[in-house]
Amino acid sequence: MNQALIQLLVSGALMGLVYALVAYGFQLTYATSKSINFGQGELVMLSAFFSLTLTNLGLPYYLMIPGGLLFGVVAGLFVERAGVRLALEQKSEGWILMTIILGLFGVSAAENIWGRDDRPFPTPIPTEPMQFFGISITPLEISVALGVFMIMVIIELFKRKTLLGKAFAAVSADRDAAELMGISATRTIMLSYGLSGLVAALAGILVSPITTVGPTMASALVLKAFSVAVVAGLESGFGVVIVGLFLGSLESLTSFYVGSGWREAPGLVLLILALAVRPTGIFGKAVIRKV
Repeated sequence: MNQALIQLLVSGALMGLVYALVAYGFQLTYATSKSINFGQGELVMLSAFFSLTLTNLGLPYYLMIPGGLLFGVVAGLFVERAGVRLALEQKSEGWILMTIILGLFGVSAAENIWGRDDRPFPTPIPTEPMQFFGISITPLEISVALGVFMIMVIIELFKRKTLLGKAFAAVSADRDAAELMGISATRTIMLSYGLSGLVAALAGILVSPITTVGPTMASALVLKAFSVAVVAGLESGFGVVIVGLFLGSLESLTSFYVGSGWREAPGLVLLILALAVRPTGIFGKAVIRKV
Protein backbone atom coordinates (compact mmCIF):
# COMPACT_ATOMS: atom_id res chain seq x y z
CA MET A 1 0.00 0.00 0.00
CA ASN A 2 1.62 3.24 -1.11
CA GLN A 3 2.11 6.31 1.03
CA ALA A 4 -0.51 8.46 -0.75
CA LEU A 5 -3.22 5.87 -0.25
CA ILE A 6 -2.46 5.56 3.47
CA GLN A 7 -2.56 9.36 3.76
CA LEU A 8 -6.01 9.45 2.14
CA LEU A 9 -7.32 6.71 4.45
CA VAL A 10 -6.00 8.37 7.62
CA SER A 11 -7.26 11.85 6.72
CA GLY A 12 -10.67 10.49 5.76
CA ALA A 13 -10.94 8.37 8.90
CA LEU A 14 -10.25 11.38 11.13
CA MET A 15 -13.11 13.28 9.47
CA GLY A 16 -15.26 10.18 9.79
CA LEU A 17 -14.90 10.41 13.56
CA VAL A 18 -16.79 13.71 13.44
CA TYR A 19 -19.62 11.96 11.56
CA ALA A 20 -19.59 9.31 14.28
CA LEU A 21 -19.82 11.94 17.02
CA VAL A 22 -22.88 13.59 15.45
CA ALA A 23 -24.40 10.14 14.83
CA TYR A 24 -23.85 9.39 18.51
CA GLY A 25 -26.19 12.28 19.30
CA PHE A 26 -28.92 10.53 17.29
CA GLN A 27 -28.33 7.36 19.29
CA LEU A 28 -28.59 9.06 22.66
CA THR A 29 -32.16 10.24 22.05
CA TYR A 30 -33.21 7.07 20.26
CA ALA A 31 -31.96 5.04 23.23
CA THR A 32 -34.59 6.48 25.55
CA SER A 33 -37.51 7.63 23.43
CA LYS A 34 -37.14 6.01 19.98
CA SER A 35 -37.15 9.58 18.64
CA ILE A 36 -34.47 11.46 16.73
CA ASN A 37 -33.71 15.17 16.60
CA PHE A 38 -33.66 15.91 12.86
CA GLY A 39 -32.35 19.35 13.75
CA GLN A 40 -29.15 17.90 15.26
CA GLY A 41 -27.05 19.53 12.55
CA GLU A 42 -28.47 22.92 13.41
CA LEU A 43 -27.48 22.36 17.06
CA VAL A 44 -23.93 21.74 15.84
CA MET A 45 -24.02 24.99 13.86
CA LEU A 46 -25.64 27.15 16.57
CA SER A 47 -23.25 25.86 19.22
CA ALA A 48 -20.31 26.65 16.94
CA PHE A 49 -21.57 30.21 16.39
CA PHE A 50 -22.15 30.70 20.12
CA SER A 51 -18.68 29.39 20.92
CA LEU A 52 -17.19 31.70 18.29
CA THR A 53 -19.02 34.63 19.87
CA LEU A 54 -17.56 33.76 23.28
CA THR A 55 -14.10 33.67 21.71
CA ASN A 56 -14.64 37.04 20.00
CA LEU A 57 -15.68 38.52 23.35
CA GLY A 58 -12.25 37.62 24.69
CA LEU A 59 -13.08 34.48 26.65
CA PRO A 60 -10.05 32.15 26.88
CA TYR A 61 -10.25 28.93 24.87
CA TYR A 62 -10.35 26.71 27.97
CA LEU A 63 -13.41 28.66 29.23
CA MET A 64 -15.06 28.89 25.82
CA ILE A 65 -15.33 25.10 25.57
CA PRO A 66 -17.50 24.58 28.71
CA GLY A 67 -19.54 27.65 27.72
CA GLY A 68 -20.22 26.18 24.28
CA LEU A 69 -21.03 22.77 25.75
CA LEU A 70 -23.48 24.32 28.22
CA PHE A 71 -25.20 26.11 25.34
CA GLY A 72 -25.54 22.77 23.55
CA VAL A 73 -27.12 21.17 26.61
CA VAL A 74 -29.64 24.01 26.97
CA ALA A 75 -30.46 23.87 23.25
CA GLY A 76 -30.99 20.11 23.44
CA LEU A 77 -33.33 20.51 26.42
CA PHE A 78 -35.25 23.19 24.51
CA VAL A 79 -35.77 20.84 21.55
CA GLU A 80 -37.07 18.14 23.89
CA ARG A 81 -39.49 20.47 25.65
CA ALA A 82 -40.72 22.41 22.62
CA GLY A 83 -40.69 19.79 19.91
CA VAL A 84 -40.69 16.28 21.34
CA ARG A 85 -42.34 15.91 24.74
CA LEU A 86 -45.98 16.48 23.78
CA ALA A 87 -45.73 14.20 20.75
CA LEU A 88 -44.25 11.39 22.83
CA GLU A 89 -46.92 11.79 25.51
CA GLN A 90 -49.58 11.52 22.80
CA LYS A 91 -47.69 8.59 21.23
CA SER A 92 -47.64 10.35 17.86
CA GLU A 93 -44.88 10.93 15.30
CA GLY A 94 -45.26 14.71 15.48
CA TRP A 95 -41.71 15.04 16.81
CA ILE A 96 -40.39 14.37 13.29
CA LEU A 97 -41.91 17.52 11.82
CA MET A 98 -41.35 19.58 14.97
CA THR A 99 -37.59 18.88 15.13
CA ILE A 100 -37.28 19.71 11.43
CA ILE A 101 -39.15 22.99 11.96
CA LEU A 102 -36.97 23.89 14.96
CA GLY A 103 -33.89 23.17 12.86
CA LEU A 104 -35.10 25.49 10.09
CA PHE A 105 -35.84 28.16 12.69
CA GLY A 106 -32.27 27.71 13.96
CA VAL A 107 -30.86 28.38 10.49
CA SER A 108 -32.99 31.54 10.13
CA ALA A 109 -31.92 32.73 13.57
CA ALA A 110 -28.25 32.18 12.75
CA GLU A 111 -28.52 34.10 9.47
CA ASN A 112 -30.19 37.04 11.20
CA ILE A 113 -27.86 37.12 14.20
CA TRP A 114 -24.49 36.23 12.67
CA GLY A 115 -25.06 36.68 8.93
CA ARG A 116 -24.75 34.27 6.02
CA ASP A 117 -20.99 34.46 5.50
CA ASP A 118 -18.69 31.69 6.70
CA ARG A 119 -16.28 32.71 9.43
CA PRO A 120 -12.95 31.25 10.54
CA PHE A 121 -12.86 29.68 13.99
CA PRO A 122 -9.65 30.58 15.86
CA THR A 123 -7.94 27.85 17.83
CA PRO A 124 -4.72 27.74 19.86
CA ILE A 125 -4.11 24.19 18.64
CA PRO A 126 -1.34 24.17 15.98
CA THR A 127 -2.37 23.42 12.42
CA GLU A 128 1.09 22.65 11.03
CA PRO A 129 1.31 18.99 9.97
CA MET A 130 3.53 16.53 11.81
CA GLN A 131 5.01 13.41 10.28
CA PHE A 132 4.23 9.96 11.71
CA PHE A 133 5.85 7.17 9.69
CA GLY A 134 5.58 9.38 6.62
CA ILE A 135 1.91 10.29 7.23
CA SER A 136 1.01 13.97 7.74
CA ILE A 137 -1.32 14.60 10.68
CA THR A 138 -1.98 17.96 12.29
CA PRO A 139 -2.36 18.45 16.06
CA LEU A 140 -5.83 19.82 15.25
CA GLU A 141 -6.84 16.51 13.68
CA ILE A 142 -5.42 14.64 16.67
CA SER A 143 -7.48 16.85 19.01
CA VAL A 144 -10.61 15.93 17.04
CA ALA A 145 -9.91 12.21 17.46
CA LEU A 146 -9.12 12.57 21.18
CA GLY A 147 -12.23 14.68 21.79
CA VAL A 148 -14.50 12.21 20.01
CA PHE A 149 -13.17 9.17 21.85
CA MET A 150 -13.12 10.95 25.22
CA ILE A 151 -16.76 12.06 25.14
CA MET A 152 -17.94 8.68 23.83
CA VAL A 153 -16.07 6.77 26.55
CA ILE A 154 -17.42 9.08 29.28
CA ILE A 155 -21.02 8.77 28.11
CA GLU A 156 -20.77 5.00 27.60
CA LEU A 157 -19.42 4.61 31.16
CA PHE A 158 -22.25 6.83 32.40
CA LYS A 159 -24.84 4.69 30.59
CA ARG A 160 -23.39 1.36 31.74
CA LYS A 161 -22.14 2.09 35.25
CA THR A 162 -24.60 4.59 36.80
CA LEU A 163 -28.21 4.28 37.91
CA LEU A 164 -29.23 7.19 35.69
CA GLY A 165 -27.54 5.49 32.78
CA LYS A 166 -29.37 2.24 33.44
CA ALA A 167 -32.61 4.22 33.41
CA PHE A 168 -31.93 4.82 29.70
CA ALA A 169 -32.25 1.10 29.00
CA ALA A 170 -35.32 0.74 31.23
CA VAL A 171 -37.22 3.59 29.55
CA SER A 172 -36.20 2.33 26.12
CA ALA A 173 -37.46 -1.18 26.85
CA ASP A 174 -40.83 -0.17 28.28
CA ARG A 175 -41.67 3.39 29.27
CA ASP A 176 -44.80 2.48 31.25
CA ALA A 177 -43.04 -0.30 33.17
CA ALA A 178 -40.16 2.06 33.96
CA GLU A 179 -42.62 4.61 35.38
CA LEU A 180 -44.12 1.90 37.62
CA MET A 181 -40.61 1.15 38.91
CA GLY A 182 -40.19 4.78 39.97
CA ILE A 183 -38.15 5.94 37.00
CA SER A 184 -39.24 9.28 35.55
CA ALA A 185 -39.38 8.67 31.80
CA THR A 186 -39.78 12.39 31.13
CA ARG A 187 -36.62 13.32 33.04
CA THR A 188 -34.68 10.45 31.49
CA ILE A 189 -35.62 11.58 27.99
CA MET A 190 -34.74 15.16 28.95
CA LEU A 191 -31.32 13.96 30.05
CA SER A 192 -30.77 12.12 26.77
CA TYR A 193 -31.63 15.25 24.77
CA GLY A 194 -29.35 17.35 26.98
CA LEU A 195 -26.47 14.92 26.38
CA SER A 196 -27.30 14.89 22.68
CA GLY A 197 -27.01 18.69 22.64
CA LEU A 198 -23.68 18.46 24.46
CA VAL A 199 -22.38 16.04 21.82
CA ALA A 200 -23.57 18.38 19.05
CA ALA A 201 -21.79 21.32 20.69
CA LEU A 202 -18.55 19.37 20.99
CA ALA A 203 -18.79 18.38 17.34
CA GLY A 204 -19.25 22.04 16.39
CA ILE A 205 -16.25 23.17 18.46
CA LEU A 206 -14.02 20.39 17.10
CA VAL A 207 -14.89 20.65 13.41
CA SER A 208 -15.23 24.45 13.08
CA PRO A 209 -11.49 25.21 12.91
CA ILE A 210 -11.34 22.80 9.94
CA THR A 211 -14.53 23.73 8.05
CA THR A 212 -15.21 27.36 9.21
CA VAL A 213 -18.52 28.42 10.80
CA GLY A 214 -21.59 29.22 8.71
CA PRO A 215 -25.37 28.68 8.71
CA THR A 216 -25.05 25.77 6.26
CA MET A 217 -21.94 24.17 7.80
CA ALA A 218 -23.81 21.18 9.17
CA SER A 219 -26.22 20.48 6.30
CA ALA A 220 -23.96 17.90 4.63
CA LEU A 221 -22.46 16.80 7.93
CA VAL A 222 -25.78 15.75 9.44
CA LEU A 223 -26.78 13.69 6.39
CA LYS A 224 -23.54 11.74 6.60
CA ALA A 225 -23.96 11.33 10.34
CA PHE A 226 -27.49 10.03 9.84
CA SER A 227 -26.15 7.56 7.28
CA VAL A 228 -23.56 6.40 9.82
CA ALA A 229 -26.23 5.98 12.53
CA VAL A 230 -28.58 3.99 10.30
CA VAL A 231 -25.87 1.83 8.72
CA ALA A 232 -24.33 1.03 12.12
CA GLY A 233 -27.63 0.63 13.92
CA LEU A 234 -29.29 3.18 16.17
CA GLU A 235 -28.38 1.24 19.30
CA SER A 236 -24.66 0.55 18.77
CA GLY A 237 -22.14 3.09 20.07
CA PHE A 238 -19.26 0.89 18.95
CA GLY A 239 -20.84 0.52 15.52
CA VAL A 240 -21.00 4.25 14.78
CA VAL A 241 -17.25 4.59 15.35
CA ILE A 242 -16.46 1.72 12.97
CA VAL A 243 -18.88 2.90 10.28
CA GLY A 244 -17.80 6.53 10.72
CA LEU A 245 -14.14 5.61 10.18
CA PHE A 246 -15.08 3.51 7.15
CA LEU A 247 -17.30 6.17 5.57
CA GLY A 248 -14.74 8.94 6.09
CA SER A 249 -12.01 6.85 4.43
CA LEU A 250 -14.32 5.82 1.59
CA GLU A 251 -15.27 9.45 0.93
CA SER A 252 -11.63 10.47 0.81
CA LEU A 253 -10.80 7.73 -1.70
CA THR A 254 -13.87 8.54 -3.82
CA SER A 255 -13.03 12.25 -3.90
CA PHE A 256 -9.45 11.55 -4.99
CA TYR A 257 -9.97 8.78 -7.52
CA VAL A 258 -13.43 9.61 -8.92
CA GLY A 259 -13.78 13.35 -8.33
CA SER A 260 -14.76 15.74 -5.54
CA GLY A 261 -18.27 16.01 -7.00
CA TRP A 262 -18.88 12.39 -5.99
CA ARG A 263 -17.74 12.84 -2.39
CA GLU A 264 -21.29 12.66 -1.02
CA ALA A 265 -22.16 9.50 -2.96
CA PRO A 266 -20.71 6.82 -0.60
CA GLY A 267 -22.84 7.93 2.35
CA LEU A 268 -26.03 7.95 0.27
CA VAL A 269 -25.24 4.54 -1.25
CA LEU A 270 -24.55 3.03 2.18
CA LEU A 271 -27.79 4.52 3.54
CA ILE A 272 -29.86 3.10 0.66
CA LEU A 273 -28.25 -0.35 1.01
CA ALA A 274 -28.79 -0.39 4.78
CA LEU A 275 -32.46 0.56 4.49
CA ALA A 276 -33.02 -1.99 1.73
CA VAL A 277 -31.04 -4.93 3.12
CA ARG A 278 -30.71 -4.48 6.89
CA PRO A 279 -32.92 -1.72 8.35
CA THR A 280 -31.73 -2.47 11.89
CA GLY A 281 -28.13 -1.69 10.88
CA ILE A 282 -24.99 -3.79 10.70
CA PHE A 283 -24.55 -3.87 14.46
CA GLY A 284 -28.26 -3.58 15.32
CA LYS A 285 -30.47 -6.33 16.65
CA ALA A 286 -33.79 -7.35 15.22
CA VAL A 287 -36.70 -6.54 17.53
CA ILE A 288 -39.20 -9.30 18.16
CA ARG A 289 -42.61 -7.90 18.99
CA LYS A 290 -45.18 -9.98 20.79
CA VAL A 291 -48.71 -9.87 19.44
